[in-house]
Amino acid sequence: MKEQLHALQSEALGLIAEAGDIPTLEGLRVRFLGKKGELTAILKQMGQLDPNQRPVIGQLANAVSAEITEAIQMRREVLEAADLDQRLRAEQLDVTIPGTAQVIGKRHPMMKTLDEALDIFIGMGFTVAEGPEIEFAANVFDKLNTAEGHPSRDWQDTFYFDQADKHVLRTHTSSVQIRVMENQTPPIRVVSPGRVYRKDEVDATHSPMFHQIEGLVVDKGITMADLKGTLNALVQELYGAGTKTRFRPHHFPFTEPSCEVDCQCFKCSGAGCSMCKGEGWIELLGAGMVHPNVFRNCGIDPDEYTGFAFGVGLERMTMMRFNISDLRLIFENDLRFLRQF
Repeated sequence: MKEQLHALQSEALGLIAEAGDIPTLEGLRVRFLGKKGELTAILKQMGQLDPNQRPVIGQLANAVSAEITEAIQMRREVLEAADLDQRLRAEQLDVTIPGTAQVIGKRHPMMKTLDEALDIFIGMGFTVAEGPEIEFAANVFDKLNTAEGHPSRDWQDTFYFDQADKHVLRTHTSSVQIRVMENQTPPIRVVSPGRVYRKDEVDATHSPMFHQIEGLVVDKGITMADLKGTLNALVQELYGAGTKTRFRPHHFPFTEPSCEVDCQCFKCSGAGCSMCKGEGWIELLGAGMVHPNVFRNCGIDPDEYTGFAFGVGLERMTMMRFNISDLRLIFENDLRFLRQF
């Protein structure tokens, strides 16, 4: 049995030294040292030996196993080092070669305008409030003093979800103001940005889906002067000092008195063009003093508090902010257009 162990040792060490890769080396380990390997097969014959010889053969077997194991480990280290060196040569990186430029996205012009507007309002003491886009018709119309039969409630103007006319895609974010007034005690100063929906035909200044920023101030002693001062501050901050505005009397069911605010057309500077439809002015927003009925519907005493509200189209603000002549460009995702910003 000693001759068998020495022969096994000699053969194993020779094959290990010649192993050219890790899988071959692992195969040799299993062949000689595995549970069903050649060394195990020899040791199974120890039962046939004289009891006095068994300790001697056992020590020799342990020595052979240890030498083969050490040889395998040393050869493994050599093969791994060679493999790493080969990989480093194959995968070497020339740091002097210019890298591939990464295209980094930019903020959409409309989002830039929104952020600028919100910064202006927050600087004036407003907080930002949000609400659901699918709203109760009561919050969109009834509580805003818009009675049954009003044209804005017609199926041709508003997206309804049910025949009972109880749920709609909100036509303005004024519904957020209702939620705020029902849950907050004055003084109130909030702006509510978000998407709104109306059945408008798509043209240079209209879309069935667009964005609004609506504002609400409720406190004691609020007047129309506060409204005009707030809106003029917004326009001056957004479009620069000297931006011309005009306030026109108008009618909204949820404000009294009401007005519309226009900015001079940026495309023709008031001369008249297709953008402003020959008027020289572009309607920017609607506003007014909150109607007493709206206060009553929200549990606020109109004899104690007054307030103003306004709603501005974010797309129109963006068009004037960046001299964009067609609203459709904002939604078409044309990179040739968006890269300008």
